[in-house]
Amino acid sequence: MAQTHILGYPRIGAQRELKRAQEAYWKGEIDQQALLAAGSQVRSKNWQAQQAAGLALTTVGDFAWYDQVLNHSLMFGVVPQRFATGAADNKLDQYFRLARGRAPSGAPVAASAMTKWFDTNYHYLVPEFTADQAFSLDVEWLLAEVREAQNLGHNVKPVVIGPLTYLWLGRGVDNALDLLPQLLPCYIELLQKLASAAAQWVQIDEPILGLDLPIEWRRAFAPTCEALANASGSKLLLASYFSQLQENLELVFDLPVDGVHIDAVRAPEELQSAVAALRGDQVLSVGVVNGRNVWRTDLARWQRELQPLSEQLGERLWLSASCSLLHTPVDLDTETTLAESDRQKLAYSRQKLDELNTLQQALKPGAAALPVTEKTVSRSEADVRAELDNTWRTQKYPERAEVQRKRWQLPLLPTTTIGSFPQTDVLRQVRKQFRNQEITPQDYHEHLRAEIAEAIRRQEILGLDVLVHGEAERNDMVEYFGEQLAGFIHTGNGWVQSYGSRCVKPPIIAGDISRRNPMTVQWSEYAQSLSKKPVKGMLTGPVTILNWSFPREDIPRAVSCLQIAKALRQEVLDLEAAGIGIIQIDEPALREGVPLRVSGHNDYFAWAVGCFRYTCSEVNAETQIHTHMCYSNFNSIMDAIVALDADVITIESARSDLRLLQAFSEGERAGEEGGYPNEIGPGIYDIHSPNVPERAELVERTRELLKVIPKEKLWINPDCGLKTRGWAEVGAALLNMVEAARTVRAEVA
Repeated sequence: MAQTHILGYPRIGAQRELKRAQEAYWKGEIDQQALLAAGSQVRSKNWQAQQAAGLALTTVGDFAWYDQVLNHSLMFGVVPQRFATGAADNKLDQYFRLARGRAPSGAPVAASAMTKWFDTNYHYLVPEFTADQAFSLDVEWLLAEVREAQNLGHNVKPVVIGPLTYLWLGRGVDNALDLLPQLLPCYIELLQKLASAAAQWVQIDEPILGLDLPIEWRRAFAPTCEALANASGSKLLLASYFSQLQENLELVFDLPVDGVHIDAVRAPEELQSAVAALRGDQVLSVGVVNGRNVWRTDLARWQRELQPLSEQLGERLWLSASCSLLHTPVDLDTETTLAESDRQKLAYSRQKLDELNTLQQALKPGAAALPVTEKTVSRSEADVRAELDNTWRTQKYPERAEVQRKRWQLPLLPTTTIGSFPQTDVLRQVRKQFRNQEITPQDYHEHLRAEIAEAIRRQEILGLDVLVHGEAERNDMVEYFGEQLAGFIHTGNGWVQSYGSRCVKPPIIAGDISRRNPMTVQWSEYAQSLSKKPVKGMLTGPVTILNWSFPREDIPRAVSCLQIAKALRQEVLDLEAAGIGIIQIDEPALREGVPLRVSGHNDYFAWAVGCFRYTCSEVNAETQIHTHMCYSNFNSIMDAIVALDADVITIESARSDLRLLQAFSEGERAGEEGGYPNEIGPGIYDIHSPNVPERAELVERTRELLKVIPKEKLWINPDCGLKTRGWAEVGAALLNMVEAARTVRAEVA
């Protein structure tokens, strides 16, 4: 009979228990013992859920206090030298110093860089390597979790990130593969310790096998896996996900591992090739339940497709989710307000465990056929690309820039923020009262107007040049628009982890999307009435709304994206008509939707970039369009970013020591063609850390920026929105930023 397991489970807790414990610990409201107890409770419930669903193996090692990649950096001693100064007095606080730059003990320090985990909205902490990097093993945390699970009666399967993927994710050296000989002994020792801990199976995640790898990285897999297999007393399951294996498929099944996991959601066409390549002694783990979406699985389809394979392989067929369930909410049973008709269509992580059990039973000889899912007829992605073929603004950027400068008369190095301001406890309480119908809509709107007025007042005092209304009316930059637009399902507890304790609640696209009414105009219009300075209209772009929602699975993503773009274009034109002359359309998730294989890039960008341009293609030349993008590998998508044709782009870059800016440097100064031709605002301080940047530090960073960006095109701003920070640190940081801009402005005027 086929066996069941998963690659990983959400670690935030069904009610975000871990998030609340983390933040309470950081604030000094609970001690470390209470935090450790909260983590233990989350792990215990996760393991029990897997056992109750009949999974053959319980996954251990997927828990993290902040990030699983950071877990590995600490496990292998990859701690940058700057963290040695003012070190914390215990391991967990030192861990948080690396993650956040601050912990209950130890001195504040620049936090580790952060970027997106492949094509997801999850952020990982980037390992920082040096040419003479030394590695050492400290695996006690993982062994302790193995013992903890075993003591609770679980048959454990530890999971670790494989050595090649770990090296690929890092930075700081020209070729991280050169560090493999130094790192590999630590992995060998790790596997030996796990075998000694009675781990029958160890899952080794190597998702870079779904990328277009350089030949030397592909060649490194065979000797690496051979060394691991020879040393390990446990069976090894090699897992890849998020993409097709393509040219790596034969390579993977030739490796000396005991089992291979494939993502049959992202690459169903590779299932038969995988079966053909499977050795007679290998397990095939097939990811058939989507680990990145909330819709119920078409189990009837997989019953039909896997029945012959189940008969052929028996217990060598393992059923699983496509990837870790980290990217889906925890438990649908916590949703108390969903319509029953919607609930019947959904499956959160715990329900996905039940789906695996249902499919396992359905593959038994003589099992009844499962109910068939109806198919939707939809227009094609090609149709969408054709409709978006010509969405450029009438005037090119140089013409627009001239009229915009005349209209706005902004100083050199204009200062602004990305959009949101702190969401205070009072604001959250008022929003909760409104949702619970404890206050009237009029009372709620008056409170929001007061919050907006306060945000404008503070910005005027600070001396910012281009203001924002602060987004007090928004619970989240995507969820808010999902609530305003037709075609979405809204949940009460559909939380997923974005990074650390930061959780988001993606809306669910369930039907055709349209705008019912103006969504932001009244708030932007009111904010602009309070200041003579320009106040930006703030929108989330169509690609980000799509990529940060749970999308439909019955139609192409491009179709939903164009529907969102059409709704947003109505909003853009209404903002312009209301006198809002600077409109920011954020696209931080543009990179996340890009296929991991280069062969899929052109088709994706044709509709994704086209949808962005569609939203603003009809505005006047004097209306300045801004966009914002988060941490990403910008170099690989530079042509697409230029094709957005935004007048100003702001980017997160502070945690990378502005390394991400390289792709945006003007071609003439970089000695090559390319670069970003319009205006740009690289974030000059990190908003994800509670540390307040010093003015002198920001002055120096601005001077460094001017070495690669002309003064006429440089904007000064933070890395990202400020909703997660407190007013005290925001005010101090922005004041230092404005003063730094004034200092450098005087130098270059």
